[in-house]
Order: sequence, then C-alpha cells, then structure tokens
Amino acid sequence: MTHGRHGGTRTDADTRTQRRNRAGAPRWLRVVLPAVLILLWLTAAGVGGPYFGKVSEVAINDQTSFLPASADATEVQTALDGFREGDDIPALVLFVRDGGITDEDRAAIDDELSALSSTEGVADGVSPAIPSEDGAAVEVFVPISGDAEVGDVVEAIRAQLAEAAPAGLDVFVTGPAGFTADLTDAFAGIDGILLLTALGAVFLILIVVYRSPVLPFLVLGTSLFALCTALLTVWWLAKAGVVLLNGQVQGILFILVIGAATDYSLLYVSRYREALRDHERRWDATWAALRGSFEPIVASGGTVIAGLLCLLLSDLNSNKALGPVASIGIVFSVLAALTFLPALLLACGRTSFWPLRPKYGSEHRVRASSTDDTAVPTTGLWGGIARLISRHARVVWIGSTLLLLVASLGVFQLKADGVAQSDLILGTSEARDGQAALGEHFPAGSASPVYVLTQEGDAAQVIGILEEADGLDSVQVLSSDAATGTADATVSDGEAVFTAPAAGPPGTPVASAEPTVDDGRVVLQATLDAAPDSATAEESVRQLRSTLDAEVGTHTPVGGVTATAIDSNDASIHDRNLIIPVVLAVILLILMLLLRSVLAPVLLILSVVVSFGAALGVSALVFDHVLGFPGADPSVPLYGFVFLVALGIDYNIFLMTRVREESLRVGTRAGVLRGLAITGGVITSAGLVLAATFAALGVIPILFLAQIAFIVAFGVLLDTIIVRTLLVPALSHDIGSAIWWPSKLAKGRVEHRHAA
Repeated sequence: MTHGRHGGTRTDADTRTQRRNRAGAPRWLRVVLPAVLILLWLTAAGVGGPYFGKVSEVAINDQTSFLPASADATEVQTALDGFREGDDIPALVLFVRDGGITDEDRAAIDDELSALSSTEGVADGVSPAIPSEDGAAVEVFVPISGDAEVGDVVEAIRAQLAEAAPAGLDVFVTGPAGFTADLTDAFAGIDGILLLTALGAVFLILIVVYRSPVLPFLVLGTSLFALCTALLTVWWLAKAGVVLLNGQVQGILFILVIGAATDYSLLYVSRYREALRDHERRWDATWAALRGSFEPIVASGGTVIAGLLCLLLSDLNSNKALGPVASIGIVFSVLAALTFLPALLLACGRTSFWPLRPKYGSEHRVRASSTDDTAVPTTGLWGGIARLISRHARVVWIGSTLLLLVASLGVFQLKADGVAQSDLILGTSEARDGQAALGEHFPAGSASPVYVLTQEGDAAQVIGILEEADGLDSVQVLSSDAATGTADATVSDGEAVFTAPAAGPPGTPVASAEPTVDDGRVVLQATLDAAPDSATAEESVRQLRSTLDAEVGTHTPVGGVTATAIDSNDASIHDRNLIIPVVLAVILLILMLLLRSVLAPVLLILSVVVSFGAALGVSALVFDHVLGFPGADPSVPLYGFVFLVALGIDYNIFLMTRVREESLRVGTRAGVLRGLAITGGVITSAGLVLAATFAALGVIPILFLAQIAFIVAFGVLLDTIIVRTLLVPALSHDIGSAIWWPSKLAKGRVEHRHAA
C-alpha cells in the first residue's frame, strides 16, 4: 500500500486501475504532442521577437487621429489637408536673452535660419525671424515634414542650434513638433527599460515563491513567448489599419501580457504541483492539472477580454484602440498558459520544481495536518486566517468593508478633468520650458493657433467674431499666395480683406493676397493669448464655439491643439460614464454563468467596486499630497476601472471556483475555508506579480502611465490582501450555502449529505 491522494492510502488495485486508464495514451503521443507545441511557440516567438524594434513603423501618436470622426477638431484637421501641400508639423524656435537680443545674436540667428532651411526633414517655408515687442526674444516657425521622423529632426535642430548659439542666448524648440519629440523621447524606453523592469520584478517574486532556479525561467518564458506572438499579431493588424497602436497602448499591452500570462501560469503550476503528488506519471499529472485549471483560466481570460472589448463602445479612438489590442494579448496569455507551459512542464517533470520536487504520494500542504481530506486546515498562515474567519466571519467582512469605504472618500479629491499637454511628461521637457518662455515675450498660443473652417461667404462675419472674441490676439487666413502660408485677415466696410505679412525688414509694404479656397471654404486661424493647453485657452475656445454656433448660419467647426484637447476630454468623460456600467453588467453575467449563482456574482461585483473606490480614493490623496501631480486625464479612472475590475475579479474567480469545487464535497462553510487555504498562496503570488508588472509602468516618464501604474498596482494589492483574503471569504462563510442561490448547492444538500 502507498500514500494516496489526500494523505490516505492507495491500494494495489487503485494503482492497477490508474495504469489501465493511462493505456489510452500511446507513448508516441506523449512525446510528439508537447514537442509540437513547444516547436510552434518557439517559431511564433522567433518570428515575433524582432517586431519589438518595428513598433514605431505602425504606431500613431497624433492626438487628433484618436478623436471620434464626429468631433469638430477631427473635421477641421481632415479639411486642412485640402489647404496645404503636405502634412507638415510646425515647430517654433525661440531665442531669448535676458537684457535684450544683441546685434551679434541677430546675425547668428540669420545664419541659423539659412542652415535650418537645408536641414534634412525641414520642409519649405521657414518663417523670417520675428522679434518680440520687448526686444528680448525672437521666434521662428519651422515646418517639419510629415514624412520625416519628427523626433529625430527636432533633436537634430536642437543640437545644431545649441552648438551655434552665442553665449548667453537661450534657445528652445517648442510647439507641436517640440512636444511630439519630447513624447517620443519619453516613450523611448518602452521596449527596453519597461520590459526589463517588469521581468526583473516578476523573476525575483517567482524565486521567492518557488525557491527554484528552474521554474521562474519556464514561467517567464511562457509570458515572453505570449508577448512576442501577441505583438506579431498586433503589428500586422496595425499595418493593415485594422487596429490603432500608440505608445500608450503599446506600454499597457506589454505589461498586461506579462502580468496576465504569469498569473495564469501560476494557477496552472499550482494545480500541476498538486497533481504530481497524486499521479506517478507526468502525463497523468498534466491532464489532471489541465482539468483543474482550464475553467478558471479560461473564465478569467474571458472576463478580462469581455471587459476590454467594452472599450469598443468608446467615442475616443485611443480608448477604442486599447480594447482589441489588449484582448489579443490576453488571448495569447491564456493560450500560452494552457499549451506552452504544460508542454514545458511535461517535458521537465518534477525537475521543474528542483530542489523542492513534489514526490508522488507525498502529503499536500493544506491537508498535512489531518488524514481526513475534508478537514478544515488550521495550521500555517492560511490556516490561521481560515480559523479567524470561521470564528468571527461577520466582524471580519464588516470591518473590511468599512475600511474600504473610508478609503473611498478620497475619490472626492480626484481631479480627473484633463491636464495640460505640457504636464504630460514627467521630468524635463524643452518644449514645456520653451512654451513657458514664449508666454513671457509673445502671445503664448503663437505656435498652436485656433483653426476655424468656414464658408467663403461667411469669412467677414467670422473674422469679426474672432476679432471681438476674448483671449484671441490676431487673425490670419491660410493663403498659398503668402510666402509664410498665411495672410493677415481683417474686415473693411463689411468685406474681408487679406494682406500678406511683411517678409522683409520693417517698412516693407504689404500686398493683398487671396485665401486658399477648398470646396467653397476657407480656413481662418487666430492666435491665443494664453498657452494652448491652459484652462484659460480652453475656456476661450469653448466660448468661441458657442458664439459661432449662435451667430453664423452655417456649421463652423473650430479645431487646433486646444480644440483637440477639449474634444478629447469631453469624449473621455462620455466614455467613462457609458462604459463603466456596461463592464459591470458584462462581468456580472459571466460570473453568473461560471458560478451557477445570482447572489454570489452580485456580491463579488460589489466587493470589487468597493475595492476600486478605495484604490481610487487613496490614489487621489497620493497624487495630490505626495506626488504633487497637476490632475488626471478623464480616461485614467476608466482605464483603472477596466483593469481593476476585470483583473481584480480574476482572483475572486480563482477563489470561488475552488470554493465551489470544495463545497460540492464538504459543504459551503467548510468549502470556503478549504478554498481559501488551498488558493491563498498562489493567488497572493499572482497578485504580487500583477502589481509588480503594472508598477513597472512608472519607469516611463508619462503622467498617464504613472497614474495607471499606481492605481492598478495598489488596487491589485488591495484586492489580493483584503478583498480576496478577508472580505469575500468572510462574507461567503457568514451567508453559508445561500451564497449559491438559486442553484441546488444553495439548498445545503451537499452539507447534509456530508454530515450524514
């Protein structure tokens, strides 16, 4: 006789029965199947790996491209293509000297203008030097070719100007091209630093959890292969225009796949280790582990995918883009955890866990305190928590809930109504510094004007409105007749008058110019007094839109950087209010199908919502009073909600599927305690891994990613430590079998049968 599955004994007859059951799987299949799976994943990862360096070829970081097609800013941006020969991006070069620009400075600036015109990537139409009224600054508009790598061209201009500038003359490259270059530079570490940080953190956690030098490499290999294959798929879909990809989505994809694939792998490894104690041969242990982990892993992945696909309801294309891209990552995470990792572990067997290899017939840790496989564990950390819940369930869940509700009060301090573009980058930004300096000597909106698309016949009326509007400094019209591409626009005797600005020295006479007309429309542009990403500028544009809608008989859309920010924020708020309830409803339905219950899913959803509120409340306090962040984008709470609810519910799925499995054998209350003790270690490890991977987003100096990193990492830890460890088990234990209402399990038949 040998030790049996639950610490009991296994007879020779049992052994012979198991061997007869194994006879159905021929040896060649046990060798070929894992070999084929490993080969397929090696091939896919080998092809997909090099695509890490090609993401920039298909990535789009233009904010306007992520607006809904119905937005005014989108309409104007699309129309501008008919008024310009190319899709040039303006850069503004600003020269500043305390005490005033000198003759030597002016000579150096003129020389640099000539050099800039021949710089690779700079388009035709570099403006003349425009001095400020206070004589302390000069600005120059430099168009960057849309076909060039904006970041590279701007960096080349910055280096060239810094080298040639006279001592004491400060030079800044700002404007849309400058901010694009700074954002590109901020995202530059997304392929290397981000991945290395995330993988390093996960590796250390796995080493501590498993105390094995082999298993962490197998688990991380599974995650990396899933990421490579997902990236390969996403790259080609983006290439074909099926999905949109930007740096923000790319970073989240990397972290999500590493975290999710590792979590699913941990669940499978836990089941496989159990199975190795119950089965002598690796093949039998593999199938036992797959049977035990397939449902929770697929259910968990399906829940995350369902939540992410709800983002397709978004008006904002950047939100909509994340849904399918991240869902593809989750699909490959699930596939890798259920095919590649089992094949690797089947090939390595017990050696995977060296030096703590699980021996066939050895006792399970949770069951080691008793030979009764239905006993409730009372030893160790999880046994102690189970004992606490069994004695004080109501106190535990009420106390946990109150703690989370108090933490949620911080939500009222969350400022998620948008932030200035200049605040998106954490750390240094030459474009931000240049914009601040620009506002001291010129109208701060010089580099990013407001564009108004109007019928040619309404031009005079619209010019009059622009001249009267608060917060606007000057009005021009796009004109191919003018050397700079714009002509001054005024109204005389009720008629629009357009004159080309002087291109020579002061006193050079101006000439009349004709506006560029496309489909009967012209584009007027007005310079903002305030910085284009400021609240003052946004208020000016909102007021302008209201005036135009009220006084002009035809549709007159307003675009530009400020209008784009307004439309983005408005769309984000709409998406947040729409998608959050939809995500809750979809996940609730999935849980009802999975747990065959109504009451349990409702309580689980409520627990995660309260946990999300607590995470957001604490985050708001940290952002305001510790990190000093200026605010948050409206999409931050939405992203945080989708990730925390979809991923946080994972741990409840892992827990409650095991609780239901145990409840069928020993009754609900005992099943809750056994499920908690059995899954405690693996779920806690998974939570630490996911928190560490999302925290790694903080190494990218982008405000949005830093905020998502903290919210999700803290929220996952909150779910892992409080919600899944205390709140849900205590509440389920207090309610008892009624938690499964209206299924048969709610009637307590299993408990009665077990007691008999």
